[in-house]
Amino acid sequence: MRVPDTLQPALDVVVPYARGREGRTVVGICGPPAAGKSTLSTALADALNVHDGLSSVAVPMDGFHLSNVELDRLGLTERKGAPETFDAAGFVHLLRRLRAMEELVYAPSYSRTLHESIGGVIPVPASVRVIVVEGNYLLLDRGPWALVRELIDLALYLDAPDEVRQDSLVRRQLARGLDLERAHDWVFRSDERNAAVIAATRNRADLILTRA
Repeated sequence: MRVPDTLQPALDVVVPYARGREGRTVVGICGPPAAGKSTLSTALADALNVHDGLSSVAVPMDGFHLSNVELDRLGLTERKGAPETFDAAGFVHLLRRLRAMEELVYAPSYSRTLHESIGGVIPVPASVRVIVVEGNYLLLDRGPWALVRELIDLALYLDAPDEVRQDSLVRRQLARGLDLERAHDWVFRSDERNAAVIAATRNRADLILTRA
């Protein structure tokens, strides 16, 4: 796995913070689409696992995507990825369970092959000290999303140059089977619309990181 250039700055903040606390720490990584949140969260959790007493698991918000069938029923297929296309209340419930350090919690994930959420694939035992949660809307202050920030101890906002993100997003849509014209349409009509919503939340973060 590629080591992101934002890993060390994240570690410099997260390690002393988590070591200075009793019990479990929930770290949130928020940012616009294709900023590199998944890569950083996985790298951060892996790196934390080499520190004594800082066992860690990465949990993605994307596991709470509504199913494609439900999006179709709601007329939201063309807005997949927008705040209203997630089970935000379900995500809040998971965070509360994780903070309560239940004996074993199973978190969902999202398959970019199936383009659907898959339940019960990430086991989180009570012994885990640091949960690294990543997603677009961790800092949003409306609807059920407004409850998320208080459940995160340390919030990191990850940014990246627009052209870098947009190139990655177009490639993502091409891999999904769209042609180039439709991929560009999706990115600049939907993904970048979401990115503007997310950018407005960055002032709620404890630390802002920028990917080269």
